[in-house]
Amino acid sequence: RSSDLMQDSATPEQMDSGTGSHKRKRRNDKRSGSESTSDSGSEPQAGPLDLFRLHRVLRGNARDKSIFLHGKLNDDAGVEKDVVVILEKTPFPANISEFLGRDSEMKLQMRNDVYSTYSLYPPPELNQIKTTLVCPASEKHIKKYLRQEVYLIQETGEDYKNITQPFIESTSFSIQWVYNILEKKSEADRIVYENPDPSNGFILLPDFKWDQKQVDDLYLIAICHIRTIKSLRDLSIEHLPLLKNILNEGQNAIEQRYGIQGNQLRIYLHYQPSYFHLHVHFTALGYDAPGTSVERAHLLSDVIENLLLDPHYYQKRTLTYALREDEPLLHKFKEAGKHGL
Repeated sequence: RSSDLMQDSATPEQMDSGTGSHKRKRRNDKRSGSESTSDSGSEPQAGPLDLFRLHRVLRGNARDKSIFLHGKLNDDAGVEKDVVVILEKTPFPANISEFLGRDSEMKLQMRNDVYSTYSLYPPPELNQIKTTLVCPASEKHIKKYLRQEVYLIQETGEDYKNITQPFIESTSFSIQWVYNILEKKSEADRIVYENPDPSNGFILLPDFKWDQKQVDDLYLIAICHIRTIKSLRDLSIEHLPLLKNILNEGQNAIEQRYGIQGNQLRIYLHYQPSYFHLHVHFTALGYDAPGTSVERAHLLSDVIENLLLDPHYYQKRTLTYALREDEPLLHKFKEAGKHGL
C-alpha cells in the first residue's frame, strides 16, 4: 500500500516496491474509491494492458523478479492517462510437483560433471504474474517507483518538530482508502480480524503484496481505528494498550486463521511510513519482505519495551531512515543544513 511521498522501499536493498508493495504499501490509490472486489478463481479475461503503451521502464529488480513500468492508457472517453504498471512473479505453489510433469519443456543450457543448467518452460499455471495498476498515476506515483540515489537521514527529536512534522502537515496525499477500510466501505470481505474499540482497536487484513496462495510469504497489515496517530513519532505510553492489543490479538488471529505461531512472525512498524496513519506489518519470519532493513523497520515488541523505559521515547530519540534523491523532505533537510546534505 502506498499513498504518500515516502517510498515503501527506500533503499536499493528494498527495491520492490512497499512493495510501497507496494505498497498495503498499500500501493494502490485505486483504494480511494469504495469498491471492493475479489477475483480469486476467476477466468482469464482481457484487461486494460491490451491498450497499454509503454513510455519507459522505471526500474526492475532481478532478485524479486519485478519490474515497474510507466505508460499511457486511454479512458472510456478517449482521454490519455498516465499509468504505472507493476509486474511481479508470484511465488511457486506448494503443489508444484503436480504441474512440473505436465506440459513442461526443458532445454539444456550447460552440463558439467554432476551439474546441469536448463531453461524450463512450465505450464501456464506456473507462469502467473501479479499485475498492479495505478491509474491515473500522478507525478508523485511515477517518481515513487523511479530508481534514484538514496541518502540516510538521522532525524533528531528537534528535527522532527522543526522540519519533518511541518512537512507532513503541509503535504496533501489522500489516505481515503484507509478510511474506506476502517468504515467498511471497501475490502470488508478481506478483514481477518477486528477489534472495534475506537481508541485501542484495529482492523487486520492481508496486504495486497500477498496473494494468499501460500503462507511462506504471509503479509498482513493492522490498521488502527484511531486517526490521530500518524507514525512512530506520535507514540507515547498512553498508546500501550493499543500496541499490546495489536501484538497479542494480531498474533492470535493469525495463528487461528493460518496456523502460524507468534514466534514465526515478524511484527514491525516503518519509519518513515509509506502513509501517515498508524499501521503495523505482520510478515512470515522466513519471508524477506520489502521494507525490513535496519533503517526502516522497528519491531513492535521493541517499541513497547522502549515506551515502558521512557514514556516519551519516540519524541526524543534520533531515528535513522533513507530518503530518495527527489523527495521534498530531503530538500527540506538540505535547506536546514542538516547532516552534510
